[in-house]
Amino acid sequence: MSNACLAGRARTVHRRRRQLVLTESSAAVVTATLPAVQAHGEAITRRFYQRMFDAHPELLDLFNRGNQATGAQQAALAGAVVAYAEHLTGGSTVPWGPILDRIAHKHASLGITATQYTIVGRHLLAAVGEVLGDAVTPAVAAAWDEVYWLLACELIAREARLYTLAGLAEGESVWRDWRVADKVRETPDVVSFALVPVDGGAVPTFTPGQYTSVAVDLDGGRGQQIRQYSLSGRPGADHWRITVKRVRGIDGAPDGMVSTFLHQQVTVGDTLRLSPPFGEVSAVAGSGPLLLVSAGIGLTPAMAALEHLAATEPHRPVTLVHADRAGTAHAFRGELPRLHAALPNLRTTLWYEEVSDADLAGPTAEVAGGLVDPELIPVSPDAHVHLCGPLPFMNVVRGGLLRRGVPVDRIAYEVFGPGMLRDERA
Repeated sequence: MSNACLAGRARTVHRRRRQLVLTESSAAVVTATLPAVQAHGEAITRRFYQRMFDAHPELLDLFNRGNQATGAQQAALAGAVVAYAEHLTGGSTVPWGPILDRIAHKHASLGITATQYTIVGRHLLAAVGEVLGDAVTPAVAAAWDEVYWLLACELIAREARLYTLAGLAEGESVWRDWRVADKVRETPDVVSFALVPVDGGAVPTFTPGQYTSVAVDLDGGRGQQIRQYSLSGRPGADHWRITVKRVRGIDGAPDGMVSTFLHQQVTVGDTLRLSPPFGEVSAVAGSGPLLLVSAGIGLTPAMAALEHLAATEPHRPVTLVHADRAGTAHAFRGELPRLHAALPNLRTTLWYEEVSDADLAGPTAEVAGGLVDPELIPVSPDAHVHLCGPLPFMNVVRGGLLRRGVPVDRIAYEVFGPGMLRDERA
């Protein structure tokens, strides 16, 4: 498929998004074959990635090799394709607009191009045929090809708009060189990097909650790897700040490749390649009370939100709820007194699994022991909520807040990696 054809399809999808449907004949075929595709979904996506990387090894530079090794990426792709097919055939009431926006922002931060969708489509449909065999008749292949291209064109249209909003011309690379101006150790496992453009140009502003992709060339010929990190500093500053927790392997799993590289190899004066800011979630939505709930390194977008509000809306009522293993593991805790002074209506509640006397001595925060109890989170009925942390943590907190009557459309959250929250409709 040509670039012109792809662009034309994408523009049509963008203009007629509400009318986007499968043809009647394809809908019947997809409905009939959906159980088989669902049952073999992960086998199909495993074969797909194997085929695609064999034919296009350069695409390995775009994918998280850790998620590939664990199978998380394969499972996520299988689930997404099946769920989208259910959506098109009327078998699901999940609103797909927000999900597509989330995927599009992730893709844009990686610099995904329209032509790469042709490669993906070719190998994905071939993998369906190889796994399901003779069950894939020409009619079945055509119907699932239609499903794929409806999904692809939805995403291509959204991503083209994101590139335009980021100030990128068609075909222009998302990557820009940034120099490490400072490296600060926040805790034994967390470091922050202050970054400035190498070209001396403007530092783009961003919305608290957005992230940048960081591309690094790993030692030992292991190729490029890309990870997304929330921007943790103040929007509008003369530099960007990202904060990275070193991922240590558990139960024999390897340490995180990129986080270890950034901790051990990157120092002041080095250069990193960063994308523009992307991410559909705002950590400062609304104008009334705001509740920021985080765990571990999920604190980073909350810090950007607090820094932003201190400069722009210092009297807005804000509650920060943060969970961590211990006070010594809590990055940025030393910044809380300054932020409380700048934000007179800020209330902070901390939950530490291990509480020390020093933790209890802090003058600006309430400290509790154990895990966060959603029933005890102070929340105003009209508050907007932002969550960031591990998936299990967010599932528990979000479920608790929903049970307490917080409207679903007032709870925003960011998911890094291939997972999604359980029951996103609830």
